[in-house]
Amino acid sequence: MAGGPAGYAPPVRVVVIADTHLTPRSVRRLPPLALKLLDGADAIIHAGDITTPDLLDELGALAPVHAVLGNNDVALRGSLPEVLEVTLGGVAVAVLHDSGARTGREARMARRFPDADLVVFGHSHIPMIGEGVGGQRLCNPGSPTQRRAQPDHTVAVLELDGGSIRSAEIVVV
Repeated sequence: MAGGPAGYAPPVRVVVIADTHLTPRSVRRLPPLALKLLDGADAIIHAGDITTPDLLDELGALAPVHAVLGNNDVALRGSLPEVLEVTLGGVAVAVLHDSGARTGREARMARRFPDADLVVFGHSHIPMIGEGVGGQRLCNPGSPTQRRAQPDHTVAVLELDGGSIRSAEIVVV
């Protein structure tokens, strides 16, 4: 049987990025390793601060893109939602740009997205994958282009399968 038994869905490899802050005239580009990871993805999540529609076109040529509006996405206002809820690999995923202050984040995300298995956000450029309330997982991929005070440029790579998060890791790019 090609693709496995009836009803079988293969795992979904999702690459998560945020805070790219690229512009058409920017000398900054996505790092080669980030592009390689994105090219092998089944889906891409961008948690905002894209800043140029050109990047969405570039990403869309690699895999389906699920993106939200960031506070610096002036050129994308009206074309992207501020919050997105999508199911990938049977996992309910909520995406937003700014999750607010670190203090109380877990409870705040559980209240705001009670049905989400995974909440993806950006804004702080601080990479993290952690546990939320009631088994909910939280993910900030950091930034592949602007470290700010962080030691590395990063993305997150997730494997979602059968309604479960099989793996989730921050990858230095």
